[in-house]
Amino acid sequence: MPPLDIDKTLNILREFARKRRKKVELILVGGLALGYYGLKGRHTLDIDAEVAKVAEPLINFLKLKRLPADIGENFGRWSTIDMPTGYRRRAKVVLKDKYLVIKVLHPVDFIIAKLRRASEEDFQDASFVARKNNISTSQIRKSAESAVKRSPKDTSLFIFKKTVEIFLKQMRGK
Repeated sequence: MPPLDIDKTLNILREFARKRRKKVELILVGGLALGYYGLKGRHTLDIDAEVAKVAEPLINFLKLKRLPADIGENFGRWSTIDMPTGYRRRAKVVLKDKYLVIKVLHPVDFIIAKLRRASEEDFQDASFVARKNNISTSQIRKSAESAVKRSPKDTSLFIFKKTVEIFLKQMRGK
């Protein structure tokens, strides 16, 4: 499967919003968002996004367009580890027109999102965003603690905490 073209993808999202004649707001949470953080040349195969109220119609529309997507109404619950408090409020608008609003997560929230999965590619993405945005280890630690507090008690919390510590150690160059 070829990587997504951001312009074609945005045009398809605009088409969906225009046909609904109602404002559609998405928060990009995956690889497609990386261009907005300044990473050029990173390819992704699908759209990962949170969308309010129209997840199912959007999923169906994207299937018709043969555009792979992971879409949901609550990105915080895509993992046992929840997102930090206020991640939606902190999301930044990167595109806005009559019917479509595209946001990306605040850089610290994006880093936490990547550490929840913790693949090698996720670590690389998180490292890039941290460096590009001068995110400190204390900011990441504080945000990770917020995510843990919101999460159900589960053994995966231990793994997430270890993942965060490994990431912070890498950031410090140790």
